[in-house]
Amino acid sequence: MTSSLRDLKVYTTYPHRCSYLEGEEATTLFIDPRQSVDQTLYSNLSLLGFRRSGNHIYRPHCNHCNACIPARVPVAEFRPGRTQRRCLTLNDDLQATVRSSVSDDECYALYDRYIRMRHADGDMYPPDRDQYESFLNNPWGCTDYVEFRLDGVLLAVAVVDVMIDGLSAIYTFYDPDHEKRSLGRYAILWQIERCRREGLPFVYLGYWIRNCRKMAYKADYRPLELLVNNQWQRSTEGLTESF
Repeated sequence: MTSSLRDLKVYTTYPHRCSYLEGEEATTLFIDPRQSVDQTLYSNLSLLGFRRSGNHIYRPHCNHCNACIPARVPVAEFRPGRTQRRCLTLNDDLQATVRSSVSDDECYALYDRYIRMRHADGDMYPPDRDQYESFLNNPWGCTDYVEFRLDGVLLAVAVVDVMIDGLSAIYTFYDPDHEKRSLGRYAILWQIERCRREGLPFVYLGYWIRNCRKMAYKADYRPLELLVNNQWQRSTEGLTESF
């Protein structure tokens, strides 16, 4: 049975180094990890700007900063731009398969290469098998793992949470030797098309952060809706301006 949002217990972390903005401190709000979670509760929390990492549901809760803005794509109105259409064409030869787990050695080996070659300066370096599984696996039974293969060879994996009102793009890792394919971009476009086929209205992209280069790509998916002052607002332009 889904709990009322009013009944949820939440905790905040001590201030810690911000992962997105250099020189900034961050505080994170967490839902009580003992809370029973199902797809409905998870979806309702997503509407309020929460995300997940493993089985932890969280939202930034910084005293002097509101740079992390939840973003989602309204699928019915999305039209791919020129670069996105080129990406779709370039990856038209890939085969997508949805799986229920990424605990096998093949997927972990791809993740290991991706982190070592693309994110050696990040929080997930060096890659670790236990951290990998705790970060990506979801105990609530609403996560799909989408493998993208070329002639049987694994090139990318997208971790996708299935919400009541759409899909949530959790993480994508891919073969660094295929950089020109823009597989991260393609994974999001694939999710948008899946939502269109299944009649789901939104793809949730996580947090858009104006001054963070790693998050800049989210502004490429237009129109974009941003959660500002606890209301989802359409923004078709001006994503570099203040909200």
